[in-house]
Amino acid sequence: MELQGTAPLEMETSSSSSDDTNPCPICLGPIIQPSYLDKCFHKFCYNCIVQWTKVVSGKHSCTLSSIKCPLCKTESPSIIHGLDGHCFQRHYVNQDFQDSFILSKAQKYRLQCYYTEPGFLDDIFNVQKYWKLRKYLQANQWLEVWLKRELQALIQEEDVDIIMHHLLGSIHSFFSRNEHRYQTETPQLKRDRFNSMILDAAKPFLSERADRFVLELELFLASGLNIEAYDSVYLQRLGWNKPFGPSMAVEDLGLEPVTPYLFIFDYDPDDGD
Repeated sequence: MELQGTAPLEMETSSSSSDDTNPCPICLGPIIQPSYLDKCFHKFCYNCIVQWTKVVSGKHSCTLSSIKCPLCKTESPSIIHGLDGHCFQRHYVNQDFQDSFILSKAQKYRLQCYYTEPGFLDDIFNVQKYWKLRKYLQANQWLEVWLKRELQALIQEEDVDIIMHHLLGSIHSFFSRNEHRYQTETPQLKRDRFNSMILDAAKPFLSERADRFVLELELFLASGLNIEAYDSVYLQRLGWNKPFGPSMAVEDLGLEPVTPYLFIFDYDPDDGD
């Protein structure tokens, strides 16, 4: 199954020289028609990874909804190919899997955020200050909703409640600890311990995206904003001019647009629907 989409901003296409230094892991030759597995984003020749999918599928009696990456064994439901900076194509391993869950525009926007350079909001949301001033002692009433949307976007499944409550429980457990040895630790040490714990909790479910998820979680907690206001700031920095629903004014924040280095989804910032 092929699904076409458009990308809102241009990206740089890979040069032939970079393909020479990074050959296809399957045929070991220069990459022809660069293609990516949508979970781990390992790169292959399009024909090579499609043939690999057919070979693996042929060894199973039942229809597969995803395929394991030949390199990292991460399960991916589709292959992204035909990227030229303006559009892409998506080859699904199984048609039924494609129809099982459709990302909303808000979820697509969140997924696109994972293809931006890390740290591009650090000048707006001061994470170090969040830990130094112990702002984590103030409960975030929007955390559960944010977590659920984030997980739905990353895992591309509707029912993520078990994972969401697992992570939520880990976060609440960390911040509610009052042991004497933890009361005297430095803000940086506490931050490092929190990040390590959340990474361990998220890794089994988010695999390669777990590290970035931890950074995004920190940003949201440090912002102190509700989801609508947080989205508004994020979208403004990305250079998109229409957030999802009511938002706060951000004209006075002095934000400069940032161009994500890869877009593969079909969110149109000028679509008023």
